Amino acid sequence: MAKKGGYGGGMMPSNMNNLMKQAQRMQRQMEEQQEEFEKKEFEAAAGGGAVKVVINGKKEVVSVTLAPEVVDPDDIEMLQDLIVAAANEALRKMEDENQENINKLAGGFGGNMGGLGGLSGLF
Repeated sequence: MAKKGGYGGGMMPSNMNNLMKQAQRMQRQMEEQQEEFEKKEFEAAAGGGAVKVVINGKKEVVSVTLAPEVVDPDDIEMLQDLIVAAANEALRKMEDENQENINKLAGGFGGNMGGLGGLSGLF
């Protein structure tokens, strides 16, 4: 004899409601965290501090600072390499913090993000 109504032995309605509330709360937290993260700035230096690059959480270069002694017209390649190195390090710092933020949010679901591991593209 078939059962009438219900969830066929699946989740109880209250458990599903709790799960939905938790997901909505996590979504709000993610949105708030993303807004804050985009405003943050990450600085890195190369060449013993002769070149400094600042990026923001939107992956935009905010500033590049060069010490006068690193500007050698006879060695432009070195200056270019230092700028690239500093920019890449700033990006790594930004990505590391982004991953930490994602891991903290994942803790709200017991660390089990399942198919949501691709959240890093949201930040």
